[in-house]
This record gives sequence, C-alpha cells and structure tokens, in this order.
Amino acid sequence: MAVEPMDMRAGTETTLARVVKVFGAAHPHHAYLFANRRANRMKVSVHDGIGVWLAARRLNQGRFTWPHLTSPDMELTKEQLRALVIGLSWHRIGAGGIIDIL
Repeated sequence: MAVEPMDMRAGTETTLARVVKVFGAAHPHHAYLFANRRANRMKVSVHDGIGVWLAARRLNQGRFTWPHLTSPDMELTKEQLRALVIGLSWHRIGAGGIIDIL
C-alpha cells in the first residue's frame, strides 16, 4: 500500500513506474494499492507473474481508510486488504482476525 496520494488519471505504465519507485520492483503475485488525495478512489496494480493488471475502485459515499505515515509504503494482511477494498476500516483487523467478506 502506497501512502502518498496518486493521480487517478494514471494508466498502467505510470502506475507501474510508481510501483517501482515506491516498492523497488513489481513482484509476481503481489498487489499494489494507491489512493487519491480524498481517499474516495483507489487503484490496485497486480502482477500475476506474466503481466500487470490495473483495477480502479470508487466509493459513492465515504472514504477508504488510508494511513498517514512517514513511511512511503506498508503491508496489509489478506483480511485487511479484503476489508479495505470494500470500504471497511481495515486497521481494526489484527493479524489473527479472519473475516469472510469477498
């Protein structure tokens, strides 16, 4: 998860360049998340081992719970990712917490 906001007009190549800048490389079977400044839109870049997929999500109401940290990136568990993409408060889900929402 990239902490700094990203312009949601960015396409696949720009997003991939941002992945490399923030995370060092696009690793196979990893998802990279970016949000806009208002945190009501998110882009997810996924490296599937062959190529890169780019998906976008917009909330009609509310905001994604996005961290404001000094580090440019952070990792999420699968459960936290599932909560985040549907707009739930992911930071309340601990490492051992299991939710079935997707």
